[in-house]
Amino acid sequence: MSRKVKIVLFCILCFALIGCDQVTKELAKTHLKDKPAISYYHDFFRFDYVENTGAFLSFGADWSPALSFWLMNILPLLFLIGLFVYALRKTASWTFKELLPYLLIVSGGLGNIIDRILYDRHVTDFMNMGVNGLRTGIFNVADMYVTAGVIMIVVMQWRKPKVQST
Repeated sequence: MSRKVKIVLFCILCFALIGCDQVTKELAKTHLKDKPAISYYHDFFRFDYVENTGAFLSFGADWSPALSFWLMNILPLLFLIGLFVYALRKTASWTFKELLPYLLIVSGGLGNIIDRILYDRHVTDFMNMGVNGLRTGIFNVADMYVTAGVIMIVVMQWRKPKVQST
């Protein structure tokens, strides 16, 4: 696959993934907001609408709007722009499989930043998994993208052949 095709595909898929994330958040607002949680598989999986002003597990939810703006919008946006540029620069030497985790992280990060900007720091979360009292935090599709991307990078680094020094 040529570099140009990889760049175009990366950008198109980035917009598509952000679109999927935004659609699921709108569906959650329409079907879950102000309603009791919906549970499946003996309460292993729940749909439960929450608007989160913080990050992971509501970290930073009590920060001032100004601090939150800089640390939850601007700083992550700069990081994502850097990651996007890094990935695009690697398109000449990397396969699309190697670019995929970066696509997921950029798309997920931008999906949540869009929410923060459009909805006054609020990100729509609506999924939760667990058994009895042992449960995940409430998350959304963008969070799944970022998590999958990070896991893929870790696995790819772990499986990468070690260079022996002599």
